[in-house]
Amino acid sequence: MDSELAALAASGATTLVSLMVTDSWTHARELVARFLARIGSDATAIADMADARTRLLTADDAEHEQAINAVRAQWQVRLQQLVETGSVTRGELRLLLTSLQQLDATSATQVRTVHNDINGGVQHGPIIQSGRIAGLTFHAHQPPAPEQD
Repeated sequence: MDSELAALAASGATTLVSLMVTDSWTHARELVARFLARIGSDATAIADMADARTRLLTADDAEHEQAINAVRAQWQVRLQQLVETGSVTRGELRLLLTSLQQLDATSATQVRTVHNDINGGVQHGPIIQSGRIAGLTFHAHQPPAPEQD
């Protein structure tokens, strides 16, 4: 195996793993899924990505670094094999890597500020802001009405 391919696969795996634990994961997963579908890769690769992400998100502090290294190694081997078997060219892998790196850079530099205002009187219970809530029941204690003089 040549060193350029090893470096390319390692960089791709590292970027993919870093995106697995960010808000940009959905977009990254779609990029990789389209890439894999275009070359006719089996559906297990996409399921493996989901499993890997779950391992990273559920690993406790003691296991986290080990999980990162294991997932990174798994994807480095997978990306190298795609080039070695002729499924993709180095150029195609570089294009995927560039797209993932741009996504990673964008997610790291985006700062979002959320400001919520609650108005309409005094609130004596929980305030929940959401686009949609379905199937939930809330039980809140109603304070006694203020006495009128």
